Order: sequence, then C-alpha cells, then structure tokens
Amino acid sequence: MKKLLSLLILCIATSNIMAQQKIIQDAGRKALGGFAPEFARLNDDVLFGEVWGRNDLLSLRDRSLITITALISQGITDNSLLFHLQSARKNGITRIEVAEAITHIAFYAGWPKAWAAFNLAKTVWADDTSGTDARAEFQRGMIFPVGEPNTAYARYFTGNSYLARISDSQIPFANVTFEPRCRNNWHIHRASRGGGQMLVGVAGRGWYQEEGKPAREILPGTVIHIPANVKHWHGAAAGGWFAHLAFEIPGEDASTEWLDPVTDAYYDTLE
Repeated sequence: MKKLLSLLILCIATSNIMAQQKIIQDAGRKALGGFAPEFARLNDDVLFGEVWGRNDLLSLRDRSLITITALISQGITDNSLLFHLQSARKNGITRIEVAEAITHIAFYAGWPKAWAAFNLAKTVWADDTSGTDARAEFQRGMIFPVGEPNTAYARYFTGNSYLARISDSQIPFANVTFEPRCRNNWHIHRASRGGGQMLVGVAGRGWYQEEGKPAREILPGTVIHIPANVKHWHGAAAGGWFAHLAFEIPGEDASTEWLDPVTDAYYDTLE
C-alpha cells in the first residue's frame, strides 16, 4: 500500500512538467486592506496571483532571482527584500547561489547595496548546515575528493552539490557529492545510439529512481546502470551526505534534457 501511495504521488507530481503553481497571497489585504483596498487587491491578486503564477513562462526560481536583483539595484533592503529572499530559498535558491548572485549584482548596482543585502541573506540562510566543517568531515571518510560547488548545474539541483572531475580520458567520469536532501531534477540522457550513464555509490546513502518505478537505495559499492532516453533522478537521502561516481557513456547525438524538480512532497515519502 505504501509503495502504491508513493507511486500515485509521483504520478500526480510529474504528470504535467509545466503545470502552473497557484500563488496565494494576502499580505496586501492584511497590511492595507482597510486603507487602500484596491492597492491591496492588485498586490495580492494581480502581482502574486497572476504575474507570479505564470510559471509556465518563468519558473518561481527565475522570478525570485529577477526580483532580488531589481530590489537590490534600487537599494531596497527592507522587509520587501527580506520577504523575497525567504521566498527565493523556498523556490530552490541555495546559499551558494544567492551569495554568487549578490556578488554579481554588486558590480552593477553598488557595493554598499550588496553589503546591505548580504546582511539580510545571512539571516535567511543562517541554519544552512552546508558549511566547510560538514563537508570536511564527509571528505575524511571518502577516497575521492568532494570537489568544488557545482554552480554550473546548480539550477538543476534542489540543495547544494559539489563536483570533482576524476578523468576526461576514455570514459569521462566525476565524483558528485550531495548535501543532505540534495537531489537533481528529473532528467533524461538522450542519445540516438549508445549513451546513458552509470553511477557507483562512493560514500553515504542516496536514492536513484526511474519514472514509474520505485526508488532504489544507493550505498557504497552500489552500481546503477541508466539506459539512454530513460527519465530518472538521483541524490542524497535525508539523513546525511552522499557521493557517487557518474560515468558518461559515449553515444551518438548525446545530450541531457533537464526536467522538473523532485518535489519535497514526494521526496519526503522516501525512507
């Protein structure tokens, strides 16, 4: 029954990759409903209910980055920015990403504005346990290096990941390290011939799942063969860090198609 329920949740979550998410906001009515009801309506129903709700055009994550940039550029570092930083974290922006974004904004909008934004961002991500101490402790129990923050692919991950390229010769492969609860989006390794990927568990405990099949546990030494053109995801279990080697299998017309994130609602059903 539990497996059936998990599969049902998965089917609902992945049935429409670009489905719009309904945004419900009442802050305007709470703050200004009695004084400026029309402004409150426009804020709650149009700005958030309609504009933010058009996530078939821009994802909530993208809209958070745009909004943060606009506010910092204008020097607005009050509760408005605090609210949107909190929303950005909920929408998948990681501590590493927001730090990089604000650093980039600083060169165009001004250094003092970035300082003010960082003071707020530090409070929003204050409980982020992805610091160097935890990473160093995990590294001591693993033969391969953790590597550097996986910023190039961060938009395709929920949480922080790290990448260490081990070899670029013959069969290229890398060690990918995931912080607790971190996982990549559903994705497909496309190829007209050959292709696909192979994972080998290195340290910690993780998950691998193909669409329509139960999630499989990955432990050190577990080997996962991923055929080309199969929708899947993989990442860390909730209880700790996880690392696997990722081997890129050569193929013709090879590419990776990134899809929707693995939702918290589904991920939390895994044990």
